[in-house]
Amino acid sequence: MTVSEKSLASAIRALSMDAVQAANSGHPGMPMGMADVATVLFKDYVKFDASQPKWADRDRFVLSAGHGSMLIYSLLHLTGYARPTIEDIRNFRQLGSPCAGHPENFELAGVEATTGPLGSGLATAVGMAIAERHLNASFGDDLVDHRTWVIAGDGCLMEGINHEAIGLAGHLNLGRLIVLWDDNKITIDGSVDLSSSEDVRARYAATGWHVVSCDGHDVADVRRAIDEALADPRPSLVACATKIGYGAPNKAGTSGVHGSALGEAEVAAAREFLGWAAEPFVIPEDIAAEWRRIGARGAEVRTAWEGRRANNGQKAEFERRMAGELPADFSLSNYIDTLIANPQKVATRKASELALGAINDLLPETLGGSADLTGSNNTKTKSTGPLTKDDYSGRYVYYGIREFGMACAMNGMALHGGVIPYGGTFLVFSDYMRGGIRLAALQQTRAIHVLTHDSIGLGEDGPTHQPIEHVMSLRMIPNLDVYRPADIVETAECWELALKDKEGPSVLALTRQNLAQLRTEKTSENLCAKGAYRLRAASADRKVVLIATGSEVEIAVATADMLEQQGIGADVVSMPSWAHFDAQPQAYKEDLLPHHVLRVSIEAGTTFGWERYVGIAGLRFGIDTFGASAPAEALYEHFGLTAAKIAPQVAAALDH
Repeated sequence: MTVSEKSLASAIRALSMDAVQAANSGHPGMPMGMADVATVLFKDYVKFDASQPKWADRDRFVLSAGHGSMLIYSLLHLTGYARPTIEDIRNFRQLGSPCAGHPENFELAGVEATTGPLGSGLATAVGMAIAERHLNASFGDDLVDHRTWVIAGDGCLMEGINHEAIGLAGHLNLGRLIVLWDDNKITIDGSVDLSSSEDVRARYAATGWHVVSCDGHDVADVRRAIDEALADPRPSLVACATKIGYGAPNKAGTSGVHGSALGEAEVAAAREFLGWAAEPFVIPEDIAAEWRRIGARGAEVRTAWEGRRANNGQKAEFERRMAGELPADFSLSNYIDTLIANPQKVATRKASELALGAINDLLPETLGGSADLTGSNNTKTKSTGPLTKDDYSGRYVYYGIREFGMACAMNGMALHGGVIPYGGTFLVFSDYMRGGIRLAALQQTRAIHVLTHDSIGLGEDGPTHQPIEHVMSLRMIPNLDVYRPADIVETAECWELALKDKEGPSVLALTRQNLAQLRTEKTSENLCAKGAYRLRAASADRKVVLIATGSEVEIAVATADMLEQQGIGADVVSMPSWAHFDAQPQAYKEDLLPHHVLRVSIEAGTTFGWERYVGIAGLRFGIDTFGASAPAEALYEHFGLTAAKIAPQVAAALDH
């Protein structure tokens, strides 16, 4: 007997309401409302094989409305993924269960992206769609030919990042991207019309999207709408009219099912309404078998793809790139040798551009861009032509003024695999994109952020553009490597470290103003890999260690010169990365920053946090107010960040 799609969808609804009820926490409404749409989608459209969840040419599915996480957990379990098991689902939202409150890519195969902050999942999917088209242009249909599917809710479409993401997707004509909108007209506060009266369909159409509507509980109508979306060359929004919590006879269609368990009485009533007689967490064998068949239907397509891959001349390169492995011989040591041989004074943003010139020639997988600041961020090189709707082989994305959208799109590219994304903007605008950077760190994605104009050194643009607290706030994000290089050599070393880290994102905080090349001797190792190192040892008896980052390292060197003239021995320590230094052996850290000498920090930003290295008795030179509009030299003088102002205070502290 054929299992009806209604019964298949009821399995999703039952698992979702049972798991939320057991946890007494969660959002049953969305998975119950979108169960019919999800059933049609996975039964007939999404290309996947549950037995091989990392198959490179699978379709990507992103649950942007991550609060409805039981939808994807139900789908993964029912279609035969190894996990979540039924026991995992029983422990939904409990410590140790991979079924977290919101989907996390590092917990379960089949969860393509960590979602939760609304809108970010859809924006991440835009990056996946870009990566798919770019790799298709490089490797052809035989190896890369898949789609990106998104289920999004009203909140995803309201958030500001949605405007950024869909504008970019429409501009690039990403026709392989299809968004299914759970148009249930309910938010946590109540009806959508409490807070919104915009014409969402018109907004999407205005940005170059194809838009179609359907009854989300009529499977034939859902198919019609998806087929229409597939036939259109533009990215598509499928507006699925649904009833939130469908199946709960007394609470469906209300905000009461959005973020709360149904309650035992309503769960029982829903079982009766749906004709679902099975006990909690039990799926009748005929329904379970049909779902497993759906999960296995992609095996034949995958096997055919593997045959094409085996006979493809680009097989080795494709596999290397999809695995995220750099070429075995990748190194910037030869490039760094040329810098040692020919010292130059440049801003580290320019140093980054020069390093990228070498990197982009060596690594065809780098995919750069900037949020409308290409000429300021110096992120484009001669080998990175523009990626456009007419030429997806380009390696440079003009993101426009869409910092948050850029950050999440980069996450999507990195999660998709096959490319290493980097993107630029001013450091102060990391405020706009912080959510995307944080998600990159949580998802363990290799996304590299080139954040220039990193201090008051940018000058006359003034305090709105001068970052004060930004570097320190970024250092607080777990699994984010923040680099603030001091010269052209350190910049190259930091780039090499960022590229070699497959397990997390990086920030390169770079200057507008020119900096002297402080590293002029060849070394056999990447000194920045230690996070901090002794740039210059004291000549006189060591009494002080000056610790600095970025543009302030040369100030520390000048300060050391003045102190040495007074017979005060001063080490200069460059600390481009706190995280890398903290990971060093204790003996190394104690040798570099001994407790028996005065320790002094110098950084053109907040002094908050530096006490961890200089101690209570140490000195911290920085800026704990907003900046000002003036030339850089005048600002450094005004804020006391010069050797002439720092050296006397260090000497005075030593006298006490």
